[in-house]
Parts: sequence; structure tokens; C-alpha cells
Amino acid sequence: MNLILDLLTGLGLAACCGLSPFLPALVAGGLAAGDVGVDFDGTALSFLEEPWFLALMAVLFVAGVVVRVQRPALAAQVGVFGITVGALLFGATLDDSQDTWFYGLVLGALVAAGSYVVARSLFERVRERFSRAGDQSAAAALPVYAEGTGLVGAALSVLLPPVSLLLVGFLAVLGARQRGREGQKYAGLRILR
Repeated sequence: MNLILDLLTGLGLAACCGLSPFLPALVAGGLAAGDVGVDFDGTALSFLEEPWFLALMAVLFVAGVVVRVQRPALAAQVGVFGITVGALLFGATLDDSQDTWFYGLVLGALVAAGSYVVARSLFERVRERFSRAGDQSAAAALPVYAEGTGLVGAALSVLLPPVSLLLVGFLAVLGARQRGREGQKYAGLRILR
């Protein structure tokens, strides 16, 4: 049972890292420092709950928000951090109570990458719609929504691990719908030939 809960927690944290790279690390590290839901003490990745790491994540969070708001074209570079942090958090969650945890690094990277691809596509489409409508303030607020979702999702993933299934399921449905839309778009282009 512990393995299932650890997998669910790691799954949710990695998915949240794809949305927002730094707040899930702050939430998980803060909760781990207080031994609430997870505890990284004594693991190979115990630095994830150290004060210096949490301070680094806070600084990177502020820098990441500034980059996302001021230069949306550079948001892809911020997303690379999410894949790395997602892998580390998934691995640390497994290392907390499991003997074999290295596969968590791979799973975490895959989940965070998938989450990042789906979220980036969604936010780009929404930003484009807001821009066409002339609502620049709403377009600029999109990173705040991504960060908020990452924050709440990470907290729920640690405190109520089964919620991770809902989060990942929602992202999977979004991804499937996006692929369906792309298929329809290209099918329309084939008809025009």
C-alpha cells in the first residue's frame, strides 16, 4: 500500500512540475521539512528539503514568473527545469520508503515532460485567443494560473495522494483533445488539396 501511495504522490508532484517548475518543489520540500506527508531525510535526495534548496526554488520561482510574463517566448527554457525537478521529486518520494527508487527519476521526467507539453500547448492557444480579443492583461495573467495550479496540485498530491489520478487524468484528456484538434486541422488541409 505504501508503494501505491508513494507512486501517486510522485506522479502528482511530477505532473505539477510540468505546469510550474518551482512551486511544487517549494511545497514538497516545505512539507518534507515538517515531515507532513513526505520526508526526504535520510534519502539520497535529502537536499530537496534543505533551506538553501528551498531558497533557491523561491528565487527561481520569481525569476521564472518574470520571464514568463515579460518574455513568453522564453517560457520553454523555464519548462526544462520542471522536467528535472519533477524527476527529482518523484525519485525522492519513492526513496522515502522504498529500497528501489531510481525508476522514479525516469517516471518523473516522463510525467513532467508530458504535463509540460500539454500545458504549454493549452496556454499558448489561450494566450493567442486573448491576444486576438485584445485582452493583454488576461494573457499576461496566464502564468499566475499555471503557478497556482502547480501549487494547489502539489499540496494535494502530498496530502491526498489519490487526487494525483484526477490531475493526471485531466491532463491526459486535455492532451487527447489537443491531438484530436490537430488531426482535424490537418485533415482539413488535406481536403483542400
